[in-house]
Amino acid sequence: MPSTMATINAVQTTAINEIRAELVQTPHGKVECAVWGKGTAVLSLHGAMGGYDQGVLLARTIAAPRFRFAAVSRPGYLGTPLALGRTPQEQADLCADVLDELGIGKVAVMAISGGGPTALQFALRHPGRCRGLVMISACSGHLDVPVPFMWQIMKLLARIPGATNGMRKGLEKDPEEAARRSIPDAALRKRTVEDPEAGPLMQALNLSVMEKMPLRIAGTDNDIRQTRAELTYPLQQIEAPTLVVHGTADSIVPFVQAQQLAARVPGAELLAIEGGEHVTIFTHLAEVRSRVTAFLDSLPA
Repeated sequence: MPSTMATINAVQTTAINEIRAELVQTPHGKVECAVWGKGTAVLSLHGAMGGYDQGVLLARTIAAPRFRFAAVSRPGYLGTPLALGRTPQEQADLCADVLDELGIGKVAVMAISGGGPTALQFALRHPGRCRGLVMISACSGHLDVPVPFMWQIMKLLARIPGATNGMRKGLEKDPEEAARRSIPDAALRKRTVEDPEAGPLMQALNLSVMEKMPLRIAGTDNDIRQTRAELTYPLQQIEAPTLVVHGTADSIVPFVQAQQLAARVPGAELLAIEGGEHVTIFTHLAEVRSRVTAFLDSLPA
């Protein structure tokens, strides 16, 4: 008999996999995008090693299902060629083109991690279309933290046919071990992995990286280059209501970036997750979801 956790995980993964992506033709080329739901439109931007599938996971994790979501694969990820936009500015304009083709006018923009610069540029370059901005553990300035050595290993494995299958099996066999690097605290890790909702969602994210990994490498390399370059934006010019959610112990994107972002964007709100790491959307799921959903509900129609 399958365990309760395995059953929940299978159900959650099936629900996510039911959302299919399409290729949207823009003036610059085809962009992979998944659209689902009804209601106010929300653009979901994934981070490194992502794609539209992780944009789906982001939306499923931190927002109520009563919105209409659009999750794009940013350039260099899965079905969207890197040539369509390397810089955050180019990616923001590309997102606007996708929304045009979908017949979507104004959106709230929700971004995590490496999707942050694109979200900020969308708010700056398309202020009339940005109803609100949600930054989750998101990069908003120059990063000088070392790139994890594991990234080099993953790049090598992506070149070896079938190599990721073994890694995937290991993740499926021991979800808690898979979460060890992301959640160092043993008690918090165990609580998160065993949570009937947060556990399967985090596991789905970890497993998604193993799917089509070679198609996530170019985008991740580009994100690393972009975030290690000078990222100086006129944040005081952002007009959209802004919510910043960040863990105080984030080792990937330092908490100071969230503090500076919230201080510079007029009227921005900061939800600081005390002791939270880069994966606060899972370790503090209920708190983050409640705040994000309330924020999205509060935006002007």
